[in-house]
Amino acid sequence: MGVPSDDVVLIQKGKNPGEPYILTVNCPDKTGLGCDICRIILDFGLHITKGDISTDGIWCYIVLWVVPHSSSVIVKWSSLKNRMQSVCPSCLPTFYFNEPSTSSSISPVYLLKFFCVDRRGLLNDVTQVLCELELTIQRVKVTTTPDDRVLDLFFVTDNRDLLHTKDRQNETLEQLHAVLGESCITCELQLAGPECERRQGISSLSPVVAEELFRCELSDKEIHSQALSPDMTKLKNANVTVDNSLSPAHTLLQIHCADHKGLLYDIMRTLKDCSIQIAYGRFTPTTNGYCDLDLFIQQNGGKKILDLDKQNALCSRLKVEMLHPLRVIIVNRGPDTELLVANPVELSGKGRPRVFYDVTLALKSRGICIFSAEIGRHSASDREWEVYSFLLDESCSRFQLSNMVARNQIVDRVRRTLMGW
Repeated sequence: MGVPSDDVVLIQKGKNPGEPYILTVNCPDKTGLGCDICRIILDFGLHITKGDISTDGIWCYIVLWVVPHSSSVIVKWSSLKNRMQSVCPSCLPTFYFNEPSTSSSISPVYLLKFFCVDRRGLLNDVTQVLCELELTIQRVKVTTTPDDRVLDLFFVTDNRDLLHTKDRQNETLEQLHAVLGESCITCELQLAGPECERRQGISSLSPVVAEELFRCELSDKEIHSQALSPDMTKLKNANVTVDNSLSPAHTLLQIHCADHKGLLYDIMRTLKDCSIQIAYGRFTPTTNGYCDLDLFIQQNGGKKILDLDKQNALCSRLKVEMLHPLRVIIVNRGPDTELLVANPVELSGKGRPRVFYDVTLALKSRGICIFSAEIGRHSASDREWEVYSFLLDESCSRFQLSNMVARNQIVDRVRRTLMGW
């Protein structure tokens, strides 16, 4: 029998200040549910510190301990509960075994267009408002004019599916006007045309740059830049092992690695894309920023993973996702300096949350202005990637962007912000 919908997701505040919130999900199971929940948690700026997952293939029970990534994160817990409930299967007497994780409808794309006087950190301030409003940036086109004005085109979807209402539109425009202040010249919101719903590529991505950006192994240049930060050396210490001796029906997957922002999402996304089902899982922190995961898994069809080639392929795929979950490089684009960031896209077509916000935050903290920016998709290594391109304005930066040390420092800062370090 089902449970009342209000009990599908429970959010319990920590007993003492600073203690994690406890999120409990109790609902029918479906393939990829853990990935969907972890993605929403990441989208709300929360970090999973510990977790337990249990399912019999029909019903699942998930408990996650979460804290905000930073003190600046304002969490709307009621909205988080609603979003988590929206991806849970209906609690009806009739259950659907391994119901696919698909959306019943595609959210319409809206065009947010504003023209204003440029200032340092403007793009990040706007992006923060969009995150707080639960608007997902699908595409963006940012252009700075010679007279220091900026035209920003944001193509967004509404996670609440309310942007068609006048109240929601007014709320969005009011909050944007509040952050833009007197610098705002015009600000408009309208339904985008059908041509804007198509995913576009990054025009500046040459074959040479693409090869460097999407390589599976870290290049010598990236290893050198990672050495600038002690935190980044943790990435080299990831261990994934398979054990078929402890369970007659399940394969035990054991992972020991450095913790980072969205780690559980990266693992769940990978298992979902590989059609791997989790029967039981435990995520626990260890010392010095590391964590352990024990996952009892099965292949699609309810079988253990006995084939050595499949075991090695799964372990290698997981290690790549943990060692290199986001790609960050700086290249020359003619006379300009271009920062490129890429992350893999789920097979469902969803990209990683909050990447645009994190990158603009990192650049803002270093006093680096953005001349132009865009988001696109690119296919490489038999998968689709979401690519963020930023042309950096050297005239307002205290860094000499042609200097290799300065470039490595920028890459290091962006990468550490994306990883939550």
